[in-house]
Amino acid sequence: MSTSQYSDSASLPPSKEHVDPEDIDPDAEFGGLAARKELERKLVWKLDLRMSILVLIYILNYVDRNNAGAARSRGLVADLHLTDQQFATLLSILYVGYIIMQIPSNMFLNLTGKPSLYLPACMIVWGVISALTGITTNFTGAVITRFFLGFVEAAFFPGALFLISKWYKRTEIGFRTAILYCGNITSNAFGALLASGILGGMNNILGHAAWRWLFYLEGALTVFVAICAIFILPDFPSTTKWLSDDERRLALRRMEEDAGVGDQKETEEGGFAHGLYLAVTDWTVWWFAMAVNAIVVSLSFNAYFPTLSATLGYNPTVSLLLVAPPFVFAAIVAFCLCRHSDYKQERFYHIIGSWVAGIIGFIIAISTMNTAARYVSLFLMAQTYAGLVVMLAWMNNSFPRPPSKRAVCVAIINGFSQLGNVAGSYIWPSSWGPTYRYSYGICIAGSGTAIIMAWVFKQHLISLNKKLEREEQEKGVKEKGFRYLL
Repeated sequence: MSTSQYSDSASLPPSKEHVDPEDIDPDAEFGGLAARKELERKLVWKLDLRMSILVLIYILNYVDRNNAGAARSRGLVADLHLTDQQFATLLSILYVGYIIMQIPSNMFLNLTGKPSLYLPACMIVWGVISALTGITTNFTGAVITRFFLGFVEAAFFPGALFLISKWYKRTEIGFRTAILYCGNITSNAFGALLASGILGGMNNILGHAAWRWLFYLEGALTVFVAICAIFILPDFPSTTKWLSDDERRLALRRMEEDAGVGDQKETEEGGFAHGLYLAVTDWTVWWFAMAVNAIVVSLSFNAYFPTLSATLGYNPTVSLLLVAPPFVFAAIVAFCLCRHSDYKQERFYHIIGSWVAGIIGFIIAISTMNTAARYVSLFLMAQTYAGLVVMLAWMNNSFPRPPSKRAVCVAIINGFSQLGNVAGSYIWPSSWGPTYRYSYGICIAGSGTAIIMAWVFKQHLISLNKKLEREEQEKGVKEKGFRYLL
């Protein structure tokens, strides 16, 4: 991770007369500081409104991904004659395609600069594929659709994170990442409620099983939202057409001020694959990816949450409804935690606080079969997502420039972390239920590993900040420049 590119020194335009840098108003082109603040407020508000559709897209992304879990006990397994191992494969195969496409997808997105077209196009395709899952009649057909579903869904989340990082400053990005990831978290609640209604009321409608209607309707909804997103999503600051000239200059200036260097071509060297080379050869990218992978293993309960809520002893419809409250709670915790993390400009302790609470939830679930205690444990487990959201904000803060490298870093970390979902699909066999003690033990190990690796990463950033400080002192720079968030 290079530090030299963040020098805070800047050369002024040549002039015959000496001009005191303090007399130059950097906001003069926007009409002064007050006018700039008003313009910036309107720009950010406009962005927030348009970016908000990413939350809905992410909800549908996860609903389409996790509907197999909701349909597991409502006819999917019986109609397709699936064994426990085959159902686990049905879940895990999605992440094979998902992992394969992460890096090339983000590289393509950075090259084209057209997320308003690229992301919705991928969304339309995955909506159609999700709907086609409803016509499968055997394990082979279901596996094929699930593989290609992951292949196309891979474009969205790393692409959305990269898009956010092109518009928002470090003091803003944690909160926006939290809002986006709340789409993931609330998808579990929304998906469970939607599945409960469809599975409970549409069996044998037009001769189709209820679980097939689940795929048909959710896939159709995804396609509809994707078409709307084409006209709502922004592109990058340099390619978005609906910005005024002042707004475009301000959007680019904000990114330059945030990291001490611009976010377009200023830090780019080499050809199309140079960012790939920088990311692949940076050991901290792989370390961070392994840390996220470890916590994703501990979050593998997500796909089996309806199964875990069923261990409370209620009927299938009530069990699905009980899935919603823990994830609503998790969304609220994520929102508050990221907001506070941005305010304090601190990441590490916010992350591990959430993960430690999750470990307590796993321990409670291992220790008792008491209904109330186990339901409380589900709340503590679900809020573990809040720490992951702050971790993802930390990722964008820690690999800021050049943008081609950041695009690949986001893809590598998110893609590699999905190996945790592949492994996690196999740690919840029915034979380990209803206590699932071994499964929870693995989750505790994953969380503990992630905490240790996050601490090591923090120590590395501390050393980089000290190096940046020494460089400024050697150059005689008095004003504090870029620092990595800890």
